[in-house]
Amino acid sequence: MFGLANYPVDKRMHTLTEIRALLARHAPASGAAEVMPGVWIRASTVPTEPITGICEPAFALVAQGRKRTILGDRVFEYAAGECLVVSVDLPIVGQVVAASKREPYLAVALTLKPAMIASLLLEGFAGGNGDEEPAGVAIHAASEDLLDPVLRLLRMLDRRSDIAILGPMVEREILWRLLEGDQGATVRAIGLADSRLSHVSRAIRWIRAHQAETLRMEELARIAAMGTSTFYRHFRAVTSMSPLQFQKQLRLHEARSRLIAGEQDIASVGFQVGYESPSQFSREYGRMFGAPPSRDAERLRALKADDREPARHV
Repeated sequence: MFGLANYPVDKRMHTLTEIRALLARHAPASGAAEVMPGVWIRASTVPTEPITGICEPAFALVAQGRKRTILGDRVFEYAAGECLVVSVDLPIVGQVVAASKREPYLAVALTLKPAMIASLLLEGFAGGNGDEEPAGVAIHAASEDLLDPVLRLLRMLDRRSDIAILGPMVEREILWRLLEGDQGATVRAIGLADSRLSHVSRAIRWIRAHQAETLRMEELARIAAMGTSTFYRHFRAVTSMSPLQFQKQLRLHEARSRLIAGEQDIASVGFQVGYESPSQFSREYGRMFGAPPSRDAERLRALKADDREPARHV
């Protein structure tokens, strides 16, 4: 009886161990690589700097080590056997916080495609109801049912001729397991064109495309097809920020990327991302990143490329 009771746990750990071995074999020595369309893997033998970036909808699994993701004033930490789901484009700060040469950080991520999720929803219903509030970022333990297709997807790295035919089939299975799992409501909302999440996502895309412009709440609410107060409430629930805070983070993330490239002076970069006052830009930049623009950019340019890249979702 003892053996039978512990079999699911043992099987889950065995699956996670094989996932680790595949990631260790195929991931670059340090940094991330896209190993098949929409699938990224990453390894790191040391903890990394906090790196900013825009994270698109994705599912990520940590196989070894630990990662920290910061969204607004919320901090998420997830370790081996845990998953991250990101449902909309979000400005986040990511940092590997547990990694060593003996036990490197290992992770795999899959881009979440709304069209594929919608197709699954049309073919079969995965529980839940439309009243559940989807989250922008969510974490949960990966079940054996979810780990199994992730393992089979990674096994294709040893048989690359399988990827074109079997890859999309296994990707659909991963999405189905997510729809049936703890974050089913959030993943389901990604694929529903009329979900609250999709409405908020439309407003987010508009802000990203017009990040240097002045925001008008009524215009954003119209784009999201919601009343102003309803839009504000749902936007904050998804992003953990107000629209103005969200825009500010987008501007500062973009400014940091341009400064690292080193192609323009600080005042020009601040103006291009929407700041009219160089002093306000420097003040808000320093408040967010812990150092003035010039010093922060110089420090980041001195890092290896792998240490300063957001590495997608992993």
